[in-house]
Order: sequence, then structure tokens, then C-alpha cells
Amino acid sequence: MYATTYIRGMPITPDSKDWTWVLERPCRECGFDAESFPREEMGRRLRANATIWRPELATADARIRPNPERWSVLEYACHVRDVFRIFDWRVSLMQSEENPQFPNWDQDETAVVERYDLQESYSVALELEGAAATLADRFDALRAEEWTRPGVRSNGSVFTIESIGRYLLHDCVHHAWDIESQ
Repeated sequence: MYATTYIRGMPITPDSKDWTWVLERPCRECGFDAESFPREEMGRRLRANATIWRPELATADARIRPNPERWSVLEYACHVRDVFRIFDWRVSLMQSEENPQFPNWDQDETAVVERYDLQESYSVALELEGAAATLADRFDALRAEEWTRPGVRSNGSVFTIESIGRYLLHDCVHHAWDIESQ
């Protein structure tokens, strides 16, 4: 179903899991509990997550994969930056359209095509922080009635703005855990 792709001869093992279960129970790996905080904290938590990446990207080994099953810090940071950008666009669609369906985003293909492994760490840090701030501002500006607006992922998963926010927050928290547990 999922083919292994390669960057500079290193395999990327595609993640084929459906992570929507994190909305129902805490993540056993990173400990994130999607229901443990008020939705109004979403923007603050996104900004807080963005602050951990710059020092990690400044390390000498930020480009090195610890093993074939894990991306490097740089690759994870590129992914998180792109998650922030894509989810900002998705939330914007949910605000402006009735029940939009999001096109599929293949994160592994993006990593290869965009050459995550060759991007410049300092630029990635700035772009990640900027994308997090933009998305956090969007969440901070939501009106009470907007939190329940729906949208549908390409695999049929239905989200509200609140649940997609909690889902994406798990993604960036989990990837921070990924790099810290390497």
C-alpha cells in the first residue's frame, strides 16, 4: 500500500497509521492528551511548540537521522512547518466554506520532493515560527460559533475546527517528543 521512498539513499518508512484516535485517548508515546486543556489555549500551545525547534535545529547533528525509522531533526522541523501551513489553510477553508473536503497531503512525498534533508536549518526555524504564529493567530481570533464548523479529510475523517486543532497540536507535540527521545 505504501512504498518506501528514499532521500540520499536513506529510506523513509511511510507512516500509514490513522492518528485520529488521539482525539479519544492520550497518546501512549508522547503523553499528549487532546482533551486536557481548554480550546482557547490552542494558539498559546502552538506558539510554545514553535520555540523548541530553533535550538534543536542549531545542533551539529540536526541533519543526521538517528536510524532509518526516524527522520532527522531538520526533516521533522520541515514537516512541522508544513503541517502548520496546511492546517492554517484547512482551518481557513472551514471558516469560509460549508463542510469543505481537504485534498490528500502525502507527507512522505513532500519530504522527498521538497528535499527536507537539504533545507537550511536557520531558514526552516524562522519559517516554522512564522507559520506557527500565523496559525496561532487564526485560532486566537476564532469566534465561539466557529469552533464547531466542520471539514472532511480525504480519507473521510470528519473534523470540527476544534478537533482539527487538537489533532494538529498532537502532531507537533509528538514530533517534539520524537526528536527529544532520539
